[in-house]
Amino acid sequence: MAGGNILVTGASTGIGRACAIHFARRGYRVYAGVRKPSDAEALKAEDSQYIEPVLLDVTRPESIAGALDVAGKEPLAGLVNNAGIAVTGPLELVSIERCRREFEVNVIGLVAVTQAFIPLLRRGPGRIVNIGSIAGRSALPGSGAYDASKFAVEAITDALRMELQPWGISVSVIEPGATATRIWEKSLVDVDDLSRQVSPEKYALYSGLMAKVRKEVTDSARNAINVKEVVKAVEHAMIARKPKTRYLVGRDARFWLLLNLLPDRWRDSLILNKIYE
Repeated sequence: MAGGNILVTGASTGIGRACAIHFARRGYRVYAGVRKPSDAEALKAEDSQYIEPVLLDVTRPESIAGALDVAGKEPLAGLVNNAGIAVTGPLELVSIERCRREFEVNVIGLVAVTQAFIPLLRRGPGRIVNIGSIAGRSALPGSGAYDASKFAVEAITDALRMELQPWGISVSVIEPGATATRIWEKSLVDVDDLSRQVSPEKYALYSGLMAKVRKEVTDSARNAINVKEVVKAVEHAMIARKPKTRYLVGRDARFWLLLNLLPDRWRDSLILNKIYE
């Protein structure tokens, strides 16, 4: 693949923005999905020739249809499903509304965008790269809603990979560990918001866990890998002659995957001892 059109969702910040800029510099025409006009202007300033910002909310069918109109009828070389949010907190405390929003963005939105653009990918044939997480293979206390959404992305990737094989559409998932993006700042805000949204009595039940979650978020932000490492994996999935089905990125991702080799009770004990030490 030496060029063509690519759609990147969630391109306002973080991995999505880095991917949009990277592929534009490689000569691809990048339709960069953003939710705010100010983000569109900031991306356009990075590359006015190859980046075309598109206002795209993956949870709204009319927004997806609008993005499809902008992309036109040209074959699509690639789709990077990056749009996502992270809901933090024990499942007993996380509201159903927040759980639903997590899945609407991370799972239903991904499927909706993919369905809409498969006809253009089929004409390439193009490739699909889903931005998952090591959380999609290793769930932890305090992030169950987010982890569940990323487990779903793994399943969707596996199904799509087989379903789209007859048309030569490659489907890969990127599984980063902690990556240096604004998600950590948002997670800290989420932790603080949760303490105000539930009763003090309920929050007190999980005060030890939430204190540990706050510490883990801070430590992860400090030790996170550069977003360029994730972009490198996305690029390989997009242009390699034989792309991998999964890309594990980061040392901590490998650690959590190794921990999964233990029997469940042993794994649980190690994690809980670390949390409540």
